[in-house]
Amino acid sequence: MPACRVSVRQGRYNLKMRSGMSFCISFLFCSLVLAQDKAAPSEPKSVTVPAAIDHNRVVIEVDLPLPDGSTSRVHAWVDNGNPDLYLSRRLATSLGLSVTCDDHECSSPPPHAMKVGGMTIPLDAVKVAKIPLKPVNAASVLAPGVSAEINIPSAVLRHFDVLIDFPGHKFSIGEPGTIQFRGPSGKVQVNAENGLIQVPSKIENRKYNLALDVGSCISFLSDDVFDSLAKAHADWPHMTGAVGSANMWGMDEEPNWKLMRVDRVQYGPLFLANVALVDLPKDRMDFFSKRAGIPTAGLIGSNVLLNYRVGLDYAHSTVYFEVGRTFTFPDFDVIGLVLRPEDDGRYAVLGIADFEGKPSVPAGTDGIQAGDHLLAVNDIPLRGSTMGQVWALLGGNPGQERKLTVERGGKQFIVAAKVQHFLGELPDDTDKKKR
Repeated sequence: MPACRVSVRQGRYNLKMRSGMSFCISFLFCSLVLAQDKAAPSEPKSVTVPAAIDHNRVVIEVDLPLPDGSTSRVHAWVDNGNPDLYLSRRLATSLGLSVTCDDHECSSPPPHAMKVGGMTIPLDAVKVAKIPLKPVNAASVLAPGVSAEINIPSAVLRHFDVLIDFPGHKFSIGEPGTIQFRGPSGKVQVNAENGLIQVPSKIENRKYNLALDVGSCISFLSDDVFDSLAKAHADWPHMTGAVGSANMWGMDEEPNWKLMRVDRVQYGPLFLANVALVDLPKDRMDFFSKRAGIPTAGLIGSNVLLNYRVGLDYAHSTVYFEVGRTFTFPDFDVIGLVLRPEDDGRYAVLGIADFEGKPSVPAGTDGIQAGDHLLAVNDIPLRGSTMGQVWALLGGNPGQERKLTVERGGKQFIVAAKVQHFLGELPDDTDKKKR
């Protein structure tokens, strides 16, 4: 009997020990899971990050995964007016993407995703990434005069809520329904395939569709509408030559671009005044209309929207414009040069704009000629600068003088030029009544 009592007691002891050990193991396992959850919190559903407004373009920092598990942080250009994904050759190579080239451009599979402020933005909506065909010494150049090495196109943005805060220099992106939009709103047409936005608009009580393109530094109007308005309103300020914010990329035709200020544009819920627009040839406008899927008369770029917080509610085909400040940007109080940013970081002179019927900058043998290189402004070197940085140096108050360091045929010389007030504002209604 005593032996039996010992055996029973021993069995009860072992059972308690096993139960206690099971509890400890379960406790440790739960603690480990909780610790892992704390160490790896779920990703945010929306984020807000700083944004640089460079030559009216929105540029942010993004992280892209490298083959070794680390990430590469690069500048990205927010470009809702373009459905195509672009990246530099250097970035494609560092990401381990397979690059193929023809005589005009290169391409690769797109990266799987990028991260904005810790939020993953999938790029699987894009089938192929386009890569500019550049020499080896310009492998990091996506576009001359721009610091970005990748863009965020409309084909990607259309899956999210997007808010561009121009006055606050901020960019927000989030899952649909996560961003609270404010300000006047209006229904728009969003192309379901590529995310391009068309805004119902009016100019002089005639209806048009105008695209919304925060990726463009200047606004455009089709040449037939432009010419019709210019003929009817000879008093509206106009000029020839893409100076200031109209100096988009330094294309060959930019010295001959026609610019005009339009008195009033009803743009969705907004009533815009003194809108600076560039004449866009019919073949270019036909290309934009084809991509948009509906007839298009032009586009409103960032030059008109710098006072606003622009909300893009793709899920509900609605845009919002909240006023953040009231300010008249002197985009055209500048030195009258038309420049081309080159792959090596230098700036070539394409042309000189006239002011009051005369060259706005000393021209000819003793002045500046097309083909010269602009090396510095007030002794500040320009090589490697962005277009925004260069035009900030070339801008100022009308009458201010700038010392331009110019190179021609391997020789450098100095030219003094004055800031001019190009494309002045239209008189307000009070002035019109007085006249």
